[in-house]
Amino acid sequence: MGEEVACNMTEMPLKVPHFVLVHGIGGGSWCWYKIRCLMENSGYKVSCIDLKGSGIDRSDAKTILTFDEYNKPFTEFMSSLPNDEKVILVGHSAGGLSLTDATHKFGKKIRLAIYLGATMLKTGFCTEQDVKDGIPDLSEYGDVYELEFGLGPDQPPTSALIKKEFQRKIVYQLSPQEDSTLAAMLLRPGPIKALVSARFEEGMINCDEVPRVYIRTTQDRVVKPEQQEEMVKRWPPAEVYVLESDHSPFFSTPFLLFGLLVKAAASVGIY
Repeated sequence: MGEEVACNMTEMPLKVPHFVLVHGIGGGSWCWYKIRCLMENSGYKVSCIDLKGSGIDRSDAKTILTFDEYNKPFTEFMSSLPNDEKVILVGHSAGGLSLTDATHKFGKKIRLAIYLGATMLKTGFCTEQDVKDGIPDLSEYGDVYELEFGLGPDQPPTSALIKKEFQRKIVYQLSPQEDSTLAAMLLRPGPIKALVSARFEEGMINCDEVPRVYIRTTQDRVVKPEQQEEMVKRWPPAEVYVLESDHSPFFSTPFLLFGLLVKAAASVGIY
């Protein structure tokens, strides 16, 4: 009898952990190419999302005016998942807004939400403190943005892109030169009006029931360490990990990042 049980157990297939990776503003699924390779070579299932106007999605960022519109590809992806599947979400930078939205709407499908140098605000941009903590302040570097005005020149800008001459200094200062060169070729304007409109309400499940991990990026010049610390303090996650990296650890410290993602997933039981 014992031998039969052992045999049946060995025949039971292990469920492969499914990581879903969400990029930050101006990026795309291409940002994750190193991490995706490491994960898939290690047997994990990986999905990388292109939000609207990002990556290979050809929508014009300056015409994307609401967060729901910008986030629609991710929302549709989460909706399409079977009800019995639980995924591990990883959001970088502004991608943290997508994760929080998902914890409100799809909490039962999320095993863990991992915020990577990301905006982590429980209800989005509702207060002055939310804006201070969650929106990058790059004013110390001067006039760094190329702005577009989809609603006309007399209205606030609808999209923005860091000028090429500032990208390496601000976003990729510790990353390999070839990766910052690749990024300069692929970065696209991000729909800033849509992002700052992000507001979240409790859904069918309390978002606090979804386990969260924050990975701090200590040399980050975009979402600065003090902003990360404040967001962690205001909405404490289950764990906080630390990476000595710039704003783009998927380029600057991919092996260490991969190790932390697996460690975080293991903490909630990935099988």
